[in-house]
Amino acid sequence: MTKLCLPDAIRACLFDLDGVLTRTAVVHAAAWKQMFDEFLRRRDGPSFRPFDAVRDYDEYVDGRPRADGVRTFLASRGIDLPDGDPDAPPDEDTVHGLGNRKNILVLEKIRKEGVEAYPGSVRFVTAARAAGLRTAVVSSSANCRDVLIAAGIESLFEVRIDGVVAAERKLPGKPHPDTFLEAARELDTAPEAAAVFEDALAGMEAGRAGHFGHVVGVDRVGQADALRAHGADTVVKDLAELLEDDS
Repeated sequence: MTKLCLPDAIRACLFDLDGVLTRTAVVHAAAWKQMFDEFLRRRDGPSFRPFDAVRDYDEYVDGRPRADGVRTFLASRGIDLPDGDPDAPPDEDTVHGLGNRKNILVLEKIRKEGVEAYPGSVRFVTAARAAGLRTAVVSSSANCRDVLIAAGIESLFEVRIDGVVAAERKLPGKPHPDTFLEAARELDTAPEAAAVFEDALAGMEAGRAGHFGHVVGVDRVGQADALRAHGADTVVKDLAELLEDDS
């Protein structure tokens, strides 16, 4: 019998996608870097300061809705662009234009490189379902369902609150807790009986702001201290660390 290392009161698990369930966070970081570096080079010339795919990604874009990530990073460089139309062409220097360019790049990378789920995460989600816990995916990505299908794990989750759903329901993205709260509501679970699993600092803040029963930080890149500082109750390198063989 496999035991879950979670508080006894937890009845539902709310999982981020990229970096928690699938190995796509590095793909997103590479796409953000390519897009921002191309923009900054056009704007500032050869002496431009590149986008840091670790520090800038973690601090300004990871876990946020795409347009929010563009705005937050540009603000860190003192750059103010018009929003543009949500369907702005990817060569337009607007918030949505840059975001759409990033989306094209990440889809190209996913098609070339494929999508792989973390084995430890699949084991944990499977064990959680076997223990009777409810499960949901909460992602800012508009490509969430395609990634779940490509990784072969869509059937493990009862509820999906992603970038598409958030836009339809006008839910603010992480670090606001609204998408996680919506997932808990759809699972008929009070926030204090739900656990949040995140690798992004913005996700940690969302978990804390929503007063969830437990917030698990998944440290894939060596930022355990930052995850704790932003709200993690527990930090692991892999979700398999939260499983115990009770036989």
